[in-house]
Amino acid sequence: MHLVTLDYLKRRFRRRRGRNYSLRILFRQFSFDVMSDKRQRARVQGSWAKPLPKHTAPTGTVPNNPQTRNANQTSTSWDLGQQKTSKTFEFHQPTKPSRDVPPERVIEHAGDYEISHVPSGVSRLRLLPGFLAQEEADWMFSKLLEELPWSKKTNYRQGEAYGEPRLTCWYGELPYTYANSTMDANTQWHPLLLTLREAVEQASSSRFNSLLCNLYRDCHDSIGWHSDDEASLGAKPTIASLSLGDTRVFSLRKQPPPEENGDFTYVERIRVPLSHGTLLLMEGATQDDWQHQVAKEYHDRGPRINLTFRTIHPELEGHRPGTKLRFTAKQQ
Repeated sequence: MHLVTLDYLKRRFRRRRGRNYSLRILFRQFSFDVMSDKRQRARVQGSWAKPLPKHTAPTGTVPNNPQTRNANQTSTSWDLGQQKTSKTFEFHQPTKPSRDVPPERVIEHAGDYEISHVPSGVSRLRLLPGFLAQEEADWMFSKLLEELPWSKKTNYRQGEAYGEPRLTCWYGELPYTYANSTMDANTQWHPLLLTLREAVEQASSSRFNSLLCNLYRDCHDSIGWHSDDEASLGAKPTIASLSLGDTRVFSLRKQPPPEENGDFTYVERIRVPLSHGTLLLMEGATQDDWQHQVAKEYHDRGPRINLTFRTIHPELEGHRPGTKLRFTAKQQ
């Protein structure tokens, strides 16, 4: 019978501890070598480098099968034969001459501006900042914002209905049709609107019998590119636009010539900031030769009221309400 002594137990413990300690040292050394190799590859080849492909054949041996040898040669990305057969660069003159996009023109000071001269006539803008005094404009804005019958109009495009991204109301003895939707006649003019119509008529030397009111509630409300060229507005109409509230940018772009096939890339553009109490007159051939919009903006804007005075005529017989004037001219 073997006698277990204290010295025997100590020797066994030292042997086991030494064995485990050696294994831990080897494992740590192995892990350190693997991580060092990865860091070296990242420094030399970049962190995007993929692992090298594994070769099935031993290093230094060449397959005896010619087909296999050819397949290996064509699959590698280091084939020198492909580099020798690269094509030479050939320059071809562009079919269309290069053109520069004209810079956008900014109009922000009072004055009369003839923006284009074409065979159809002269397009003219008249800008009157401060047409209304500050305190007067503030009072009118608050009153119209609260008391006009604002509503969201539904339009139709290719048979599909969509709501306008703004609120509107209409005043006039005749209905007004645009975007395949009609606003009914409304002769109950707000007294303040009658006062403003008289003031605008004196400033523009024109007569107006109708009014389209637009309310842009915030920066997300807008109106897209269009022209006020319905047949019911007559030829070369004068449109008077009075702005109340926060400033919004009124943009115009010229109609492209026929050879551009409706491409607006290289047309002239104008930007007009319309501030509180400003009156803008669009006269002459502006509705024939230009489009205008109030685009969405990507920073906070307060509400803005736009009053557009105009003269409307009865719809032409034999034409659908809202027909563009240019289409009626082609059929005559």
